Amino acid sequence: MNMLKKIYAKEAFNPGWLLGIWVNPAFIVRRRLLTGVRDISCKFIGGKLLDIGCGSKPYEHLFKVNNYIGIDVEVSGHNHNSSKVDKFFDGRSIPYGDDEFDWIFTSEVFEHVFNLEDLLSEITRVLTPGGKLAITCPFIWEEHEQPYDFARYTSFGLHDIITKHGFKVESSVKSSNYFETVMQILAMYMYHHCLPKNRYLMSILMPIIVSPFNIIGTLLGKALPNNNNFYLTNILIVVKK
Repeated sequence: MNMLKKIYAKEAFNPGWLLGIWVNPAFIVRRRLLTGVRDISCKFIGGKLLDIGCGSKPYEHLFKVNNYIGIDVEVSGHNHNSSKVDKFFDGRSIPYGDDEFDWIFTSEVFEHVFNLEDLLSEITRVLTPGGKLAITCPFIWEEHEQPYDFARYTSFGLHDIITKHGFKVESSVKSSNYFETVMQILAMYMYHHCLPKNRYLMSILMPIIVSPFNIIGTLLGKALPNNNNFYLTNILIVVKK
């Protein structure tokens, strides 16, 4: 049983084609995030990294840094049973000194921050000049970790708020195209509302009822005309001036 839990936990954030697409209803978005974070980690080498909203640190293994530190808020929309938090903080003041970090990484966190302006000011303070901040942040996704879900950001909104806090955008990626996004949302709808609550029946029926949406979305998304105005996630790397 513990082995199965470990496998499912891995496939939640690092979904593979052999297993993940059959057991992870959020396969498309998680797969795109994994690709995006891999691209980020290739640019964040050595030095000291701060992971804000780190949770279980699902992407720590991708980063070849000297020191990987994770902080999180203690009260949120998820429990911390599997968390690997080095230090809890109040969500507003980062408990580290000025210019202390070479890199900052925050994944699927900004939508849960009501006082984003304050947090960005703190990020600017603790990041060394010329240091880089990597962000992943949803544009299209259902309300989650309720009631601590406060915002969605377009690429334009994120660029505006980031540049106002003294950053220059180095790269900006939209993680999925229109068709993939529609299929992913349908997969999540089927998972939440059309599967039985019994976890054993759910695991049996998910490959039949849910996975086809992710498979069709992934395959046809590459073949159909591309449009990324309707997408799942923003992935940015920005540099402190």
